[in-house]
Amino acid sequence: MIEKSFSDIWWLLIVFALVSYFIGSVNFSIIISRSKGRDIRNIGSGNPGMMNMSRNFGLKTGVAILLLDMVKGGLPTLVGYLAFKNFLLENTTFVLSDMTKYLCGFFAVLGHIFPFYLKFKGGKGIAATIGVFVVANPIYGIISGLCGLAFILITSMGSMGSLIAVTPPAIAAEIHFYVTYIYNDSEGFMPPSSNDMMIAILLSIFFVLGICCLTWVAHYANIERLITGDEHVTSWSQMIKNYKKKLKQKRAEKKEEAKANAGSGETANISASGSANLNEDGSETGSETSAIVSGEGKFADTGKSEDNGSGEKRDSGEDNDL
Repeated sequence: MIEKSFSDIWWLLIVFALVSYFIGSVNFSIIISRSKGRDIRNIGSGNPGMMNMSRNFGLKTGVAILLLDMVKGGLPTLVGYLAFKNFLLENTTFVLSDMTKYLCGFFAVLGHIFPFYLKFKGGKGIAATIGVFVVANPIYGIISGLCGLAFILITSMGSMGSLIAVTPPAIAAEIHFYVTYIYNDSEGFMPPSSNDMMIAILLSIFFVLGICCLTWVAHYANIERLITGDEHVTSWSQMIKNYKKKLKQKRAEKKEEAKANAGSGETANISASGSANLNEDGSETGSETSAIVSGEGKFADTGKSEDNGSGEKRDSGEDNDL
């Protein structure tokens, strides 16, 4: 492991934070809704996020937004982890990637919720936050995400399920910092070995709590509606049923279209075959008629030759020419 002090990496931390913010500020909900001729900010709840997209553009679009926003939060977190995983804070046991992955995740979520080019009015950061925790702590991130999804499917309460998905991983991350760098049963209380280590621990706790608090603050209106019973319902189970119904309709339409095309093709083949047979019959009839006429002519010529009293034989070649 390579040791680095804050004085060595402070400028890198600023660069990573800014890049993460700009990545997080890309709003896929607005981009996709505009490509469909509408603006998600003027539809439904007006929130440019996964839930509102699911309600107004269907389950398929909502799932696409979920995955894209998860990548938007997870990718900066992954880069922050990989870039510093082999570095220790100088004269300490603190692994810098424990802080930098949450630093990048925090600024990605911050960019999603408060994008500068949209007058700091973005989404609510749930999918991006799930992406952060799935990368930073895969076990807790995935389990919590699945629990939040199950809650939404059962209760249709999207905002509550979203908060369930992002809160437990934040608590687990704080516990990790506590038992790793502050106190554990085997060693007891472990005072920081330097001021830099104390700063690193505090910053890490701040970034984790900041990610969770950002999503809660972004949902303050939803929390108020939950208390008053006026919260928007997101029935994903009904969306799944509607999606399956549409798939069945499309398959039935394709089958009918295929049958119609096959029927028109057979009709065309039968018509073409009948026309060819008619032409062949006509030509054969003409040949037979010519042969009969030709035979009658020969018979007439023979009769004339026989009826010739002078006994002269007429040339058959001249008769053919005539």
